[in-house]
Amino acid sequence: MRILWSVLLLLLLLPDWSGEPRLPLLPAVGTVTASPVPLDAAAPQRRRIGALTYLGGVQLRGPQPAFGGFSALRVEGDRFTLLSDGGNVVQFSMGKDWVPRAVRFSELPAGPGRGWHKRERDSESMTHDPATGQVWIGFERANQIWRYAPGLARAEAHGTPAAMANWPSNGGAESLVRLRDGAFLVLAEDRRGRRRGTVRGWAFAGDPTQESRARFGFSYRPPAGFEPTDMVELPDGRLAILNRRFRPPVRFSAVLTLVPRSAIRPAAIVTGQEIARFDGTVIRDNFEALAVSRSGSDTILWIASDDNQWGLQRSLLLKFRLDGVPRSDDGR
Repeated sequence: MRILWSVLLLLLLLPDWSGEPRLPLLPAVGTVTASPVPLDAAAPQRRRIGALTYLGGVQLRGPQPAFGGFSALRVEGDRFTLLSDGGNVVQFSMGKDWVPRAVRFSELPAGPGRGWHKRERDSESMTHDPATGQVWIGFERANQIWRYAPGLARAEAHGTPAAMANWPSNGGAESLVRLRDGAFLVLAEDRRGRRRGTVRGWAFAGDPTQESRARFGFSYRPPAGFEPTDMVELPDGRLAILNRRFRPPVRFSAVLTLVPRSAIRPAAIVTGQEIARFDGTVIRDNFEALAVSRSGSDTILWIASDDNQWGLQRSLLLKFRLDGVPRSDDGR
């Protein structure tokens, strides 16, 4: 009888198992190494790509099989937070020597489902409030947005906005940004917008975990053949949007665009101003994560790639200075 009760208790406590292995998790202790990479292997001295000046970059390596798959990035001073599309979190400090220090591995404390399968932790986007330290994460498949306490210590709230309910399971909240005025913007990866060649966007007046309905919808037109993968607000109020294209067998390219904040209006069709294109011999991979920081008066853009935890791709972390880009029209 004791054996029977023990088996029943075990079945109650263990997550459901459908034959799939558990989502790989990072170890409690481990290291991250960084190897320098050139902007253009065919021209190692090259430092310019469009309106960007390359300040350096590295290929990151860490404990396998869980390391990698990075889809969101946050940079605060010399502290980096990388979030994978399986809910794994990698944090470290890194200075001008490009050596990761004070490495910390963890996983999201909660999210859609139990977290046994990757589809239950398909975390694709991340933004935060610098005043409170709170973090918001967008999950594909579930089409949910979750709010976490500072340091991702615990989940505080979550919501399934009605505006996102019918977004594709693998094309949902790929880009999420909290603006300085407290509003939030979210872009689908491939949910079609009001016109052909556009994707759906929604604006929330405040915390989307507390709002069942968005404030208004708009459409974003990425460069032809591309899909948006991340978005940040620049110090001057414009939005920088990272766009990616995949071509078989394993060929990626990317375009960075700028959008005026004033272009985000109800029912607007928003087109970005292209400022850099990653193609040809320029370094490129599955660029999914974008972050912004400041260095004195300079605006710094960071780009990270999702290697899909596959040997033919890389986990890249690249640093650029955004040089003067004149403002375009209102982006309609």
